[in-house]
Amino acid sequence: MENPLTPEVLADPVALTRALVDIESVSLNEKVIADCVEEVLRKVPHLTTHRFGNTVMARTDLGRDSRVVLAGHLDTVPLNNNFPATMRGDLMYGCGTSDMKSGVAYALHLAVTLPEPRYDVTYFFYEAEEIEQRYNGLFLVAEAHPEWLTADFAVLLEPTYGVVEAGCQGTMRAVVTLTGVRAHSARSWHGVNAIHRAGELLRRLEEYQSRRVTIDGCDYREGLNAVRINGGVAGNVVPDLCEIEVNFRFAPDRTPAEAEAHLRELLSGYDLRITDCAAGARPGLGAAVAKEFLDAVGEAPIGKLGWTDVARFAAMGIPALNFGPGDPNFAHHPDEHVELSKIRDGAATLHRWLAQP
Repeated sequence: MENPLTPEVLADPVALTRALVDIESVSLNEKVIADCVEEVLRKVPHLTTHRFGNTVMARTDLGRDSRVVLAGHLDTVPLNNNFPATMRGDLMYGCGTSDMKSGVAYALHLAVTLPEPRYDVTYFFYEAEEIEQRYNGLFLVAEAHPEWLTADFAVLLEPTYGVVEAGCQGTMRAVVTLTGVRAHSARSWHGVNAIHRAGELLRRLEEYQSRRVTIDGCDYREGLNAVRINGGVAGNVVPDLCEIEVNFRFAPDRTPAEAEAHLRELLSGYDLRITDCAAGARPGLGAAVAKEFLDAVGEAPIGKLGWTDVARFAAMGIPALNFGPGDPNFAHHPDEHVELSKIRDGAATLHRWLAQP
C-alpha cells in the first residue's frame, strides 16, 4: 500500500494520529504499520534507524550530555466496531486513539521535525505491548540489543490525559484451584461441588480493603480481584474442579516476593499458583532531566494506576515517566477517543522540553 505518513501528515500531530489509527495493527499484526514508520525514519538524515522484528528504533547522535527515550507501542487491542477513525467536534474516535497512537504520533512527529534536540533522543516504536511479555518489542530488544535502551531518562507515551503519571503498579496473576467430587446432579449429595466451594474465596476477595500508599508525593491504590472463573462438566454433573484467576495490582513499594507473600497470606488455605508477575516502578522524579520535563509540563505528577513499560526501564536503573494525550479511562473502551486539543497541547509541551533553549 502507499504509505499514508506523508510529509504533510507528519507535520501535524492530529493528522498523524488519524493516519496511524487508520493502519490496523492489532497485536501480532504490526508489520504494515512498522513498515510505514521505518520507511519514514530511514529518510530522515539526522537519525540512525534500526529494526528488530516489528520494532523500529531511531536515534540522534549529536554528542549531547544526556540521552532520553521516547517510546510508544504500535499495537492495539482487538477492534470493536471502532475502525477506522471518526471525528466528532474536538474528539477523534477509534481503536488506538487513546492507547496509544496519539502518543506514538508525538514521537514520530518530533523524530522527523526536530533535528537538533537539546538531548540526544532515542525513539522506540515497538510491537506487542498489549499481550504477553514474551512478544513485547522492548522485552525482545532488551534481550537482543540491550545497548539500544541505554539512556538517562525515558518517557512512555501512554495515555495520561496530559499529566505526568509517575512510576507504575506491579501486577501479579494467580490461579486458585478448588477441587470436589463428581456426582450426578440428581444425587448431588454423593459428590462435592467445587464451584460451591468458591463462595468463601470470593467473599474474601470482595471484602479486600485496598491499601493506599504515597511515594514521593504520588498516590497508589492497590487492588485484588477475581478476573476469570472456569468450572463445570455438563448440565447434569456436579463439578469436581473450579479454577479462579486472581489479579493483584500492588504499589511499587512492594517487591514481587513481598506481593506474593501478601497474596498467599490473604488466600491462605487455598491451592494457589502464581502464573505471571511484573514488578512495579517507583516514581523516578529525582533525575535532573526528569525535573526539567516536569517543569515543561507545569503540573504536579500523580501515581500511575496500572502497569507500563516504565517498569522495564526502572529495572535497568533508568528513571521513566508516563505522559500522553489519551484518557486512560477510555483505553480499550468501545468508545475509545482522544481530544484533539490534548494532542496539540502535549506535542507543544514535548517540543518545549526537547527544543534548544
